[in-house]
Amino acid sequence: MDKATLIARAEKLQALIDADETLVLPNVWDVAGARIVAEQGYPVIATSSAGIAWSLGCPDGEVISRDDMLFMIKKIAASVDLPVTADMEAGYGEAPESVADTVIATLDAGAVGANIEDSSSQLAGHPLLDYDLSVARIRAAKKAADDYGVPFVINARTDGFFGGRGDDVFDDAVRRCNAYLEEGAGCVFVPFVRDRETMEKLVAAIDGPVNFLANPAAPDLSQMQEMGVARVSIGGLFSLLIYTQVREACEEMKASGTLNWGKDNIIHPEMNKLMG
Repeated sequence: MDKATLIARAEKLQALIDADETLVLPNVWDVAGARIVAEQGYPVIATSSAGIAWSLGCPDGEVISRDDMLFMIKKIAASVDLPVTADMEAGYGEAPESVADTVIATLDAGAVGANIEDSSSQLAGHPLLDYDLSVARIRAAKKAADDYGVPFVINARTDGFFGGRGDDVFDDAVRRCNAYLEEGAGCVFVPFVRDRETMEKLVAAIDGPVNFLANPAAPDLSQMQEMGVARVSIGGLFSLLIYTQVREACEEMKASGTLNWGKDNIIHPEMNKLMG
């Protein structure tokens, strides 16, 4: 993808994050999902690291290789005329240099933004990386993008609330998010928060756009808009929906021999047209 296109898409992504209306991102894991999301009028395609990992037979949590992740991201980015923001997990290496390399590889794949986590998915409990190291990782990611010549949108994620650790993580989350924004992140991502009160406090305390993870237990999208949330993503929910439906369809066929689950599916010619 040429640099002018990457620049235009990156600028569009950041502008949508900075706009008054909440940017809603229905995360996908393949080209078909990306085409459907685009057809439905969403202005940005976001990838799901969990969805891509599961589709390749791996658990979520930076188990698949960076090359395998980027293979699908490249396919998705080439399939739509929209900005693509990729979930690049923890950057595939703790060192700032590793994160910088991942940003360059993500740009080469055609994506113009990426989530970068500040915890280790390889250790039990997802412990946070050292504060100074975490800040240096975002600094390195931003410099790599600047050297590339594209205003790549870093969605710097902090995982202090993972596992319901409690209120004592609030101040650290705010400190980390503000530091990441100072280093050039275009948005900060605080997943695993589900109550409105904490979300509102985070939005008020963080000096820039905030991304939350939507799920049935969290405030709905209209409430997120009321709170001033800049960006909302759904993570692996679409993947889980599809795999749940496959399991339920298998159970129905085995139990009754019926295929009622297929009555309202997208039809074959329609899907072929979407892929054409």
